[in-house]
Amino acid sequence: MFSDITGLRRRAPGTVLVVDDLEANVSALMGVLRLEGYEVLTAPNGRRALDMVMADKPDVVVSDVRMPVMDGFALCRAMKADPVTCLIPVVLLTGATEAQDRLRAIEAGANDFLTKPIDQSELKARVRSLMQIKHVTDELDSAEAVLRSLALMIEVRDAYTEGHCQRLAEYATEMGTLLGLPDDDLQALARGGYFHDIGKIALPDAILLKPDALTDDEFERVKEHPVVGDRLCGDLRALHRVRSIVRHHHERLDGSGYPDGLKGDEIPLLAQIIGIVDVYDAMTTTRPYRAARSSEEALAALADEVSRGWRRADLVAVFAQSRRAAVVTAG
Repeated sequence: MFSDITGLRRRAPGTVLVVDDLEANVSALMGVLRLEGYEVLTAPNGRRALDMVMADKPDVVVSDVRMPVMDGFALCRAMKADPVTCLIPVVLLTGATEAQDRLRAIEAGANDFLTKPIDQSELKARVRSLMQIKHVTDELDSAEAVLRSLALMIEVRDAYTEGHCQRLAEYATEMGTLLGLPDDDLQALARGGYFHDIGKIALPDAILLKPDALTDDEFERVKEHPVVGDRLCGDLRALHRVRSIVRHHHERLDGSGYPDGLKGDEIPLLAQIIGIVDVYDAMTTTRPYRAARSSEEALAALADEVSRGWRRADLVAVFAQSRRAAVVTAG
């Protein structure tokens, strides 16, 4: 799409290492994953898997927990203890009634776990999300990679927001291109799409995943996330141009936004762009409490925000142009 720096280039799906001593389990997992386009490697135990991880550098490891020679817990601990392999996502497969195994999986540092019998749709969704995280970490220095992984883990926590970060990065860079912004601004927009909600990592699931209206106190907690995100990005030189996006993408032209109540041109241009595409994506994706709106319905809602004095009319017009052009191209 844009460049290797942004993490938006379309890629081959990636490589998954499946670890299990039972041939029937390996065959079943391999069948599901190959249909998704992944290259699949297999190992019969953790010891062999660890050798393959070092030699072949898979993107994701899916491992049973109970195996001879070296079990899945030991494999995961060994991978997470080694700086060379610690960023490779690991999914551990546990028994449905074995709560202790799930606790041990978390303690071992597993990125995720699935309970048996494995639901194919859930397996595909989890691997897809972790594969995206791995592709991103491969392209960034370790500190920025950890933050971006945290940002994408927010999506993993909430199934309704899967793909949100990448869509924002794409929408924002398309809009920035139409505005004639320079490459460094386009790169900042692409990164801002991923990092804009990094501060939500501090929100508990009870608030982040709440299916109905937030209380006043809960909303005040939510309004803290831009400040938390700004602090998380603060020490990374590579993200110095992203900080204003993270902090100010919820500001409104009339000063009614948060966290700082900025008005008009006090709000950085790139933050205004991310704010527009964020609202659009939220409206056009399904949530527990409502169905997704159509693109035209969401654009009409943004036009209403212009009339309220929340958004710049010229920016919303450019974004509407980019979305309608995308619909025509897709059609």
